[in-house]
Amino acid sequence: MKPFKFIQEVRREGSKVTWPTSRETLTGSVMVVVITAFAAVFFLIIDQIFSFGLDRLIGIAV
Repeated sequence: MKPFKFIQEVRREGSKVTWPTSRETLTGSVMVVVITAFAAVFFLIIDQIFSFGLDRLIGIAV
C-alpha cells in the first residue's frame, strides 16, 4: 500500500509545478548555447595570448 500512496503523492506534487513553456525552454537553450560560444572564444583568445607570451619568454631564456 505504501508504494501506491507514494506514487499518488508524487503525482499530486508534480501537478503543482509550474512547467516552462516551449518558448521559454527554447529561449533558455539558445542563451546557454550563445553564452557557451562566447566563453569558448574568450578562453581561446586568452589561451593564445598566454601561449604567445610563454613562447616569447622561453625564446628569450634559451
